[in-house]
Amino acid sequence: MDIRIAVLGGDGIGPEVTAESVKILDAIERRFDHTFSFVMGACGGRAIDEFGTPLPEETLDIVKGCDAVLFGAVGGPKWDDPQAETRPEDGILTLRKDLDLFANLRPVKVYPQLIDASPLRPERLVGVDMVIVRELTSGLYFGKPKKRWANSRGRSAVDTLTYREREVERVARVGFEIARGRRKRLHSLDKMNVLETGRLWREIVTELGVEYPDVELIHMLADNAAMQLVTNPAEFDVVVTENTFGDILSDEAAVIGGSMGMLPSASLSSIPKSNNTNRRPRRAGKRALYEPIHGSAPDIAGQGVANPIASILSTAMMLRYSFALDDEADAIESAVAAVLVDGARTPDLATQPGEAIGTSDMGDAIAGRIIG
Repeated sequence: MDIRIAVLGGDGIGPEVTAESVKILDAIERRFDHTFSFVMGACGGRAIDEFGTPLPEETLDIVKGCDAVLFGAVGGPKWDDPQAETRPEDGILTLRKDLDLFANLRPVKVYPQLIDASPLRPERLVGVDMVIVRELTSGLYFGKPKKRWANSRGRSAVDTLTYREREVERVARVGFEIARGRRKRLHSLDKMNVLETGRLWREIVTELGVEYPDVELIHMLADNAAMQLVTNPAEFDVVVTENTFGDILSDEAAVIGGSMGMLPSASLSSIPKSNNTNRRPRRAGKRALYEPIHGSAPDIAGQGVANPIASILSTAMMLRYSFALDDEADAIESAVAAVLVDGARTPDLATQPGEAIGTSDMGDAIAGRIIG
């Protein structure tokens, strides 16, 4: 299989971790006889410095000419001026909107070898394995009006929270389909007690649930879910929620496994289909983007100590969701688990002085396990 991948490293540690993902794909290429080609593009703060925009037209053309996108991270103190007309984050937001990447899948899994790295008590981590499905192209991040102004009474700002029926229905359907292929349990999170959008969300998800009688639907207020994520995380199988709640709660869930450096994500433009006999979703279509959920971590950029596992696991998701290469995705995930069993730890995971290895060494260890 000939596969063309756009690699947008971005800022901070983004280029470092995506380089390790490319290394992993080279290993997959050797073992499974595929051909991967990589096209590099500028995005984020560095693109602002070089091109005056966080997403140059050339980069967007590269993305549209490739089969999938492997993304790093954007942002940093250099570009944090609140008065700036454009910010690095505008690049990824534009990509999501232009490619209609409406569903973001964020798996949260606790590896037994990393239980000691989690701030939660070990007994709360048994059986934790969930997927958070975040709506990605609507809500507060994209609603209009979105502006700030000043007058004689002082400074003001407004962001608009808007959801339409189609936007809720399609991301909720992703949640149901993913749940159908797992433990058949879906939590839908909202704030229906105070928000009209929350009431609309709950109404639409309830109606859609009739089509999925095999999936247990549980409605939960988002603030209650925030508490349950740290007190009883094993309760959750699949979670679906709107953009802002999904952003915040998935970052909270990231610490369950010990580090944000462990959590991958996939942003999809179509609904992956599952059924009762096939636990794996079928191919979700060409337009998709894969990225670790961590940020650019400018405080450690260039030091070679970033954890590349989230980016590497995002690469496994890419093989599975964009190309239906389940065996290849399994090989990556198994290799990650194996090196953790071997004791390999980047600094964010290390619990003993002197046991940590660097970004490239972790990538080498995982690639070596794949090749065998």
